[in-house]
Amino acid sequence: MPLVWLGRWQGFALKRRVYGPELLETFCQTTGTKYRHFFYGGIAGVAGRLADSLEQLYGIQIAGTYSPPFRLLTEEEDREIVAMIRASAPDILWVGLSTPKQERWMYAHRSGLGVPVMVGVGAAFDIHSGRKKRAPRWMQEHGLEWMFRLLQEPRRLWRRYLVYGPEFAALVLLELLGLKKIR
Repeated sequence: MPLVWLGRWQGFALKRRVYGPELLETFCQTTGTKYRHFFYGGIAGVAGRLADSLEQLYGIQIAGTYSPPFRLLTEEEDREIVAMIRASAPDILWVGLSTPKQERWMYAHRSGLGVPVMVGVGAAFDIHSGRKKRAPRWMQEHGLEWMFRLLQEPRRLWRRYLVYGPEFAALVLLELLGLKKIR
């Protein structure tokens, strides 16, 4: 939400944020059986539960699912996962790792997977599999979802919201004041 506010302040006509769980659900609901989906991420079993749920709700085609271990993959494991995803031939790869891990993973694998579209949707896996609750609508609309998530998972998210958030805000302020150029 802060990015939407910043964009609006800079004169861009941004109506609202693009929220991973909403994007995933809307895309599946709108496209139905048109595309083959692969779900990569979440703790063991979450990607499978998510796929089953969305398949029942919207009739989507499942190309595959995989929940990687919470550690660095060996080169061999990484090659096997890439081969599995390539062999399943998905049209879209939904990645549900945490930020920025999912963005780094997608960037590192962008040319090797042979998938036309990769989308990082973060907490969507946990939310749509029923593992985590969504913030109330009023919190989402007023930029307070971070607080809801922090209260749900303080040990995992404290650094993201209490260290990196203010650091980001400070860098944006420095750039807006013309004191620092961010690339």
